[in-house]
Amino acid sequence: MFDLQQAIARAVAGSDDLLHDDDVQLALDMLYELHYTGFDEADDGWEWSPALLAGRSLIEAAFERALRASVPMPELPEPRADAVAAALFELTAPTPGPGLARTIEREATDEQAREFIIQRSIYTLKEADPHTWAIPRLRGRAKAALVEIQSDEYGGGRAERIHAALFAGTMRALGLDDTYGAYIDAVPAITLASLNMSTMFGLHRRLRGSAVGHLAAFEMTSSLPCRMIGDGFRRLGYGVDVTFYYDEHVEADSVHEQIAGRDLAGGLVDAHPELLADVMFGAAACLVVDGMAADDVRSAWEAGESSLLGSAVRS
Repeated sequence: MFDLQQAIARAVAGSDDLLHDDDVQLALDMLYELHYTGFDEADDGWEWSPALLAGRSLIEAAFERALRASVPMPELPEPRADAVAAALFELTAPTPGPGLARTIEREATDEQAREFIIQRSIYTLKEADPHTWAIPRLRGRAKAALVEIQSDEYGGGRAERIHAALFAGTMRALGLDDTYGAYIDAVPAITLASLNMSTMFGLHRRLRGSAVGHLAAFEMTSSLPCRMIGDGFRRLGYGVDVTFYYDEHVEADSVHEQIAGRDLAGGLVDAHPELLADVMFGAAACLVVDGMAADDVRSAWEAGESSLLGSAVRS
């Protein structure tokens, strides 16, 4: 008789690099998807299946250990809102040298730019959802800040302005499949690990500080890269139907980064100084894991290869 727990335990124990393990990260993504829109073939009751939750917890425990082993902890600031914001702005300050957004801006081919959109679709077609889990776990200033950010992400009450919907429009304009999850088999493990990390932070109350730090770093490193990416698509001859999502984020995220750093992360630490280390870990983890994913894409391109898996790279 098949034993799910034993199978998961063997897979986790046998993995040399959990963040780059395609099978483990895909399994975790599927288990998490039961808490999002689910699967047509899966009963909604599976969301709370004790066996599936027990299996998920085995992967999560190993995944969190791998993250903590891979992410250098930044120096902790004083547990005050202004000090936390300053530390986060320093941590997320732009660095010189090549980056994925700069590659899109200056030299990516049309095929590579479309690959980039496929890679980003894994998160962006559910944009904001992983961090929304944290809303009921916060109070006061931090909660108000998170709701303000998420309200913008969800279009301020207008369905057509939901950022995930705007990104789907970019995909359609590029001739890509904008169906939710269409490219899940095309992306490597590290892309799934980036999404799984934000979901894990959001789903666990004990990791609410890391969810806040993750979102703060995400917003603080968005505006400038979005401008570069929009310019890259313009360089390739695309118009506003492709670039609007990115152009929208140049302005929106320049506002969000202030709210996220000062009121969300800073406000949380003001109220709960014991969460300082978690906030800084979440921010650092966002930068490290997303940096790994970006480096893997650029490395594939520099080698003249696709950053995607198998035949699914073509729409």
